[in-house]
Amino acid sequence: MINKKNLWFLTLFSLILVLSVYYITMPSELLLTNNNHYIDTNQKEETEPTVSIEESELITALRVSADEELMKELDTLKEVLTNTESSVDEKNNAFEKMKVLNINKGEETKLEKKLSDEMQLKTFIKIDGDQIKVVVDSNKHDTTVANNIMRSIQSNFDKKMYITVQFKG
Repeated sequence: MINKKNLWFLTLFSLILVLSVYYITMPSELLLTNNNHYIDTNQKEETEPTVSIEESELITALRVSADEELMKELDTLKEVLTNTESSVDEKNNAFEKMKVLNINKGEETKLEKKLSDEMQLKTFIKIDGDQIKVVVDSNKHDTTVANNIMRSIQSNFDKKMYITVQFKG
């Protein structure tokens, strides 16, 4: 008599066997293509233009450094939260700081997307309390663009924010 373990073993073994036979009998052209579409050797390949969007190295470096700083700060706050010797006030303060950091990160991303959509600018934004630092990837230093950036960012906040704009390229 077959028990449940043997039945499961036979079922899984047969499934593996069927899949391996299928894999072995597949056409080799299907395995060699990157996009897993069968390409007939008699047909000409149509080349599609590839679009590559690159951010400047400065913006990328600023984002990486800000993300690393954020992760370090979140790790220290998580240690306070998970520490059994921390008081309730310390845990509450750590939780509130984590919440503010996450909200700021979301606001930074939203503002970067807004400036990218409205003004077609590659920017890095860092929010620290009521101060906002904007780094624009541009060699041209334009005061009207800087004023428009400040107005656009300030429109998202109810209270007065201190906004600095730097042009680096």
